[in-house]
Amino acid sequence: MTAGGELPAFLGVEASLTGRRWCGPNLQLERSTEALVQATDLPAPLCAVLAQRGVPATQVDSFLAPALRDLLPDPRSLRDMEDAARIWLEAAQSGKRIAVFADYDVDGGSSAALLIDWLRQVGAPAPTLYVPDRIDEGYGPNAPAIQSLAQSHDLIVCVDCGTLSHDALAAAAPVPVLVLDHHLGADTLPDVAAVVNPNRQDEDGSLGHLCAAAVVFLMLVEAGRQMREAGQRGPDLLKMLDLVALATVADVAPLKGVNRAFVRQGLQVMRGRERPGLTALSEVAAINTPPEAYHLGFLLGPRVNAGGRVGKADLGARLLATASPDEASALAERLDLLNKERREIEASVTQQARTQAEERDPQAALIWAAGDDWHPGVVGIVAARLKEAYNRPAVVIGFDAEGTGKGSGRSVSGVDLGAAIQAMALDGQIEKGGGHRMAAGLTLTRDQLAPAMAHLSAHLARQGAHLRGPNDLHLTAPLFPAAVTPELIEQVERAGPFGASAPAPRFALPDLSVLNARRVGEDHLKLSIGDRGGHRLDAICFGAFRTALGEALANAGSARFHFAGRLELNAWGGRVSPQLRLEDAAPA
Repeated sequence: MTAGGELPAFLGVEASLTGRRWCGPNLQLERSTEALVQATDLPAPLCAVLAQRGVPATQVDSFLAPALRDLLPDPRSLRDMEDAARIWLEAAQSGKRIAVFADYDVDGGSSAALLIDWLRQVGAPAPTLYVPDRIDEGYGPNAPAIQSLAQSHDLIVCVDCGTLSHDALAAAAPVPVLVLDHHLGADTLPDVAAVVNPNRQDEDGSLGHLCAAAVVFLMLVEAGRQMREAGQRGPDLLKMLDLVALATVADVAPLKGVNRAFVRQGLQVMRGRERPGLTALSEVAAINTPPEAYHLGFLLGPRVNAGGRVGKADLGARLLATASPDEASALAERLDLLNKERREIEASVTQQARTQAEERDPQAALIWAAGDDWHPGVVGIVAARLKEAYNRPAVVIGFDAEGTGKGSGRSVSGVDLGAAIQAMALDGQIEKGGGHRMAAGLTLTRDQLAPAMAHLSAHLARQGAHLRGPNDLHLTAPLFPAAVTPELIEQVERAGPFGASAPAPRFALPDLSVLNARRVGEDHLKLSIGDRGGHRLDAICFGAFRTALGEALANAGSARFHFAGRLELNAWGGRVSPQLRLEDAAPA
């Protein structure tokens, strides 16, 4: 320990080639790792991951093979669930006209697709799908849309939205409305038939980590139970977990408890390639290996979202819901083109936002930026980029010609951004706002901007957001090239899936040489590293030449380095080999 109580930098790296301080496991974690190795006979790198997750030896087997039957909560533990399932079931079985009002993101699209798929399987009439336009209508139900749907439908189901839409949903009367959501609720709820939401004020919060698609899935589980009690058989819900997995990862829901089981089993379903929309999307995204959580979050999710960001809002939901391979192929191609357009817009806004962020107080609890005509479809992504760069909550706002600003925020683990923004909306400091712990949206005027951001920063500082060190790189354990095999990587993957609240383990490979290095594409680096004993390991560093890493490693000569990154399997030419996805390096 240092004089101030801080652990010494791991491998002595106080400032790496990217300017980060390396932090390794403390003595307690090292002892826990060794105890797990002795108790389980599992590889030390895997035990290091389990120790970080706080998994005791007695629970290792169940953690490495999470079973949905053991982790699935009782749907009836959520308020209004029995009523919601009963109303849904009665409408479906009596052929009533159903409208599904869905948010325009992956979670909303997956939630809508779950309902549409279920209705198709029970032979019910196809519902009307309504997804609001992000720019013209904004987030959530609006009175004109709800009133219009009520005139021609017998039931309206709002998914991934609606918990705060008191006035808009009142326009549905006398048509019943079901709300299946996960966003933070207020002290009062809309006057509707049922609001199923683990983040209602009167819930205990134990299921607050579920995304909306998971809430919809639980409602379908309850509907299945009611069907069995009536001597009927419902659809095979396990085959629908691919949609729950996609939404869970894309909505950055923490991968803990039942969410781990949803994603693990959902990925297995996805590998069967039975859903035309996901199969077509995987093809345009050039995914040629079995899907992992990474593919859901970084390749499939952004393409599903592209329609709601810069195109037609309902494209993603229609893709996920379709049973036609031809329609799926056409929609996937269109979404892929829109995603390319989205990336171009995003790059421009990101550059401007980072310029503003660099000019603000680096010790503040909040990173924020605002600009005129910034596309509201990309501000959330740009906020995520700022959050990653500074390891602080970030908010990005785009103002239209009338002076209305629509923004989106992303938070870091342990800091509840949604509650802070919702409180500001209730206090009148902004026009409206809400969300959940890790992501939130808001609307405000130009005059509200500066005081609102100052107030939000102060609120987040009280949660400790300003105490985070943006330059720390946390490493799981040291590792040596001789130990890195496909078998080891497969073993470590058993501790996954990795994502929100369960980051993929990073390993440090100390004192190695660069055996060869070559530039790949515009700014990536492909290299081979090795130790003094002749053991070598291939590595890839994406965006290496955007930092000091590229030039330093490409011109390493005889210099030796410590390397840090994540392990992965590289499938190429029918051969599978271990590879390091290099994130950082420091002179040895």
